[in-house]
Amino acid sequence: MGQLIKLQDYISRYETDVYHYAPEFIRLKKKQWEQTKEQWETGRRNNAAPVQEETWEWLLEKPSLLERMKKWVRRSSVSEDDEDVSSADKNDIAIKAANIDELKMLFLEELFHMQLKWASSTAWYESNVESKFYYDETLKYFLQRFPDTYLCLYKPVFLVKNARVELDILLLSPTTTWCITFVEGEKDNIIIASSDRFWTEMTKRGERRRINPVIALQRMEKIVVDIYKRYHIDFPVRKAVINRYGYIDARHSLSGVQYIDKRNYARWFSALRELTLPLKHVQLKAASSLLSHCYSHYDIRTAWNTDEEKV
Repeated sequence: MGQLIKLQDYISRYETDVYHYAPEFIRLKKKQWEQTKEQWETGRRNNAAPVQEETWEWLLEKPSLLERMKKWVRRSSVSEDDEDVSSADKNDIAIKAANIDELKMLFLEELFHMQLKWASSTAWYESNVESKFYYDETLKYFLQRFPDTYLCLYKPVFLVKNARVELDILLLSPTTTWCITFVEGEKDNIIIASSDRFWTEMTKRGERRRINPVIALQRMEKIVVDIYKRYHIDFPVRKAVINRYGYIDARHSLSGVQYIDKRNYARWFSALRELTLPLKHVQLKAASSLLSHCYSHYDIRTAWNTDEEKV
């Protein structure tokens, strides 16, 4: 599960110490999953039900399960006093889950709420999270389908020469910084890319113009590269335009950009997921440098758990 280290202009506890919270998230997730799974298995054994063999391949092979699970998941935010998946939540998950796949889906959903809290609060400050982010499927895509060692800045707001600039998506793997934007629309659409200001989207209903996303990608790359140079960080930066459900005709577009559409998406996605390297120091240093140049809007917390900063 990718880690949300920055969400728009919300204050993030990763800003206070990414070197602590990035590995701590992995440790906490493992601990919480083992406890949740143990509770579920205990309940199944008490009911004399067979325990299903554990595998995470369902997340790739059964996207329809994600849709089926939506009716199970409560959409409200976690309590302000919950630092992780609480005992009540674990019991709730264990009762609801009919099989190991549903247990994992419910657990990931609870963890998603926890990530939104980590990305919008510290011990003393908090930001008000817009409700839309709890339903944001693109955000969930990066957090629920990538490994724990991937760090995501989702639509972060940077301070560039005292001006606030909102970027799209930055994804830091242990080896690469990805600048990513999506050009998705109707299924099986065709995006005609070019070096002009506008691209053309062709669908069954006709054509329409779209702003060339590479313009924003180039700005994003420049901001990241400039920050890395300032801190003497040697960490590759790559750009990608993604259309998972349609096609991109990039014959007349600018070079230096990787175009991912339904023809090569599975290969690209698998390559990223199969990267099994642990968190790298240079990766955390890169993340720390980016976070130090982000803008955050927040208020003093009115209430907090006195045990919150144990993790």
